[in-house]
Amino acid sequence: MGLSIGIVGLPNVGKSSTFNALTKAQNAQSANYPFCTIEPNRAVVNVPDKRLFELAKIVNPEKILHSVVEFVDIAGLVKGASKGEGLGNQFLGNIKETDVILHIVRCFDDADITHVEGRIDPISDVEIIELELLLADIDTLCKRIERLERQAKADKDAKAMLVCAKELLAHLQDNKPAKTFANVNTEEFKTLNKELRFLSFKEVIYGANVDENSISSGNLYFEKLKEHAQNNNAEVIMLCAKLEEDMVGMEDIERREFLDSLGCKESGLEQIIRVGFYKLGLISYFTAGVKEVRAWTIHKGDSAPVAAGAIHKDFEKGFIRAETISYEDFIKYGGEAKAKEAGALRIEGKDYVVADGDVMHFRFNV
Repeated sequence: MGLSIGIVGLPNVGKSSTFNALTKAQNAQSANYPFCTIEPNRAVVNVPDKRLFELAKIVNPEKILHSVVEFVDIAGLVKGASKGEGLGNQFLGNIKETDVILHIVRCFDDADITHVEGRIDPISDVEIIELELLLADIDTLCKRIERLERQAKADKDAKAMLVCAKELLAHLQDNKPAKTFANVNTEEFKTLNKELRFLSFKEVIYGANVDENSISSGNLYFEKLKEHAQNNNAEVIMLCAKLEEDMVGMEDIERREFLDSLGCKESGLEQIIRVGFYKLGLISYFTAGVKEVRAWTIHKGDSAPVAAGAIHKDFEKGFIRAETISYEDFIKYGGEAKAKEAGALRIEGKDYVVADGDVMHFRFNV
């Protein structure tokens, strides 16, 4: 399982610069993740996790493999995208496949960079794109309702689905996103969302693209966007696309010193990944052996068999037990052998809920 983030934004807001920085990061790290055949508008980058390197100091593996995040550069974001303006249809198709929307919003003044709407107004920019998401969902749902009306004549399940769909349509037509629909936990809505993948149901992270002078303290544009995010239960991060590009290729120490000089604790990329994991309820567990030390992405609350399935579905089907050491104990005792001697290695069964940072070895039978 990997995290997929779709980057959206109006023209000239810094979306392309942000994606370019990610693409460069991908190229620099391409040997460090598996299955790295990437389409031109996609970038796969490592999830920063210092714990992997601490584990590697003990295990001394042949290689270190991070969890990965896929970024998708969404094209054609203009007014009318939901009706096919610009590259609207491509935009809609790409974003449906992603888990989280990273909405890059221009929060800087620059007379040399024209704004497509002729003014700098972060909230208006956000509203333009969010309206397009709603309109696209309405269009998709209307088509589904037409089919359900025919099916409902002879199918009671379709009839129940139709009731839910019409209630959702009224909700969307009231300019309210699918994520605030009262019946999101019903089986009917879950089925509709699985099929149609409503754009306005997806988690959103606002990326406030500020200038270099505002990166440490923000500005009035950022404060307006931050207030909007709080009012809509969304997350906002502050980044400077130009500085993100400048940091690509820096060694860890150099990048840390550069961020310190700016008064920043994390790069924009690190913030995006951290918040993305949080919004989707994702955690990492580790496998550690002489061949590789590797991070695996699962959902918080997943059981040991489900976690095993992240490696291979056969592991989940034939799960017997999981030999588990917490990350803290693995580091404290200096590896598996000494942790086992100290009684810190636990044998967990099918009901065990995996904790973030668990170091695991699965026993299974196919």
